[in-house]
Amino acid sequence: MAGSTHGFSVQRYAPERGAFAKLTARDSVVRRLDWPLLLSALALSGLGALLVWSATRGRDTLNHGDPYYFLFRHLMNTGIGFALMIGTIWLGHRTLRGAVPILYGLSLVLVIAVLTPLGATVNGAHAWIVIGGGFSLQPSEFTKITIILGMAMMLASRVDAGDQANPDHRTVLKSLGLAVPPILVIMLMPDLGSVMVIAMIILGVLLASGASNRWIFGLVGAGVLGAVLVAVLGLLDEYQINRFAAFANPDLDPAGVGYNTNQARIAIGSGGLTGTGLFKGSQTTGQFVPEQQTDFVFTVAGEELGFLGAGAILVLLGVVLWRACRIARETTELYGTIVAAGIIAWFAFQSFENIGMTLGIMPVAGLPLPFVSYGGSSMFAVWVAIGLLQSIRVQRPITA
Repeated sequence: MAGSTHGFSVQRYAPERGAFAKLTARDSVVRRLDWPLLLSALALSGLGALLVWSATRGRDTLNHGDPYYFLFRHLMNTGIGFALMIGTIWLGHRTLRGAVPILYGLSLVLVIAVLTPLGATVNGAHAWIVIGGGFSLQPSEFTKITIILGMAMMLASRVDAGDQANPDHRTVLKSLGLAVPPILVIMLMPDLGSVMVIAMIILGVLLASGASNRWIFGLVGAGVLGAVLVAVLGLLDEYQINRFAAFANPDLDPAGVGYNTNQARIAIGSGGLTGTGLFKGSQTTGQFVPEQQTDFVFTVAGEELGFLGAGAILVLLGVVLWRACRIARETTELYGTIVAAGIIAWFAFQSFENIGMTLGIMPVAGLPLPFVSYGGSSMFAVWVAIGLLQSIRVQRPITA
């Protein structure tokens, strides 16, 4: 039975066991991987390693006197993330579908643990768990994955089984109920950036599922109303209010609340077409841009690699999104389509927000640039997402 769901052409398919058993030597797992997707993600992580190294090699207060400290850790995070991707492909997105209750419960416990004495505050957000030995964990990164998997499982269950053409209102409501508890906990941290990303994920998931447009318009309206109420009731922390104030008026207190954005724009603007050269950016070596290895890593590319280098990052991100869209369209099950769509919404919005805040067209929200920014939790999560996309592609039914 074939159907169409908001731009994604989907053939309903009840997955069978032993999908890998049919793979022959000519049609192996390796051959069925989406290589442009994989190579683009690797190239982004490789560029990220150079940019992180440039941003941190001269900052002795950060790197403990070792100029290679962040470089090695970024490469290690990438290696672990790549291993997680392989493990995700090996398990398969369909196997993980059955483990969603366990994964969801674990992620919820972790985000709640942030609000206990185990949690730590970084840059105003109480969103981390300190493990020890210099390592920390940001559970909200993994919550993005479990929300995608959980909502996809609920929305696709009866459709993939052939019981109905699209998710009914009760199913949509149940799937939204699954996303509410972690969102509320993350808002208490507060981690407004992650809440914004999850909101975009929910919209992407519902659009791909074929849910009624009334849900889409209703959620958008509820989001606008919620934002107004948060502002009116004064539920934002002072540092969050300052970020929005600086976004609304870039000239407001350039040495204070507007400092980050102004320095970021100066760094990017000074790069010109080809940049000043790697390790030769005055804004970067002078340490004028804060958090340059994480939230503002794009400024290093803009200054030292110029328009061409920064543009290369945009092209690679575009390839990742293009291949993910192709996987979403070609899969033969709604569950796979929804999972892919959730990842697309996640990567697209987070990339736009991160790059936009360095250009002054989006408020500063403390979100890393996927694959490029330094950070273990973010790196692990995005590579697991790549594993899910590859699994969806690999486990397409094999035709004669």
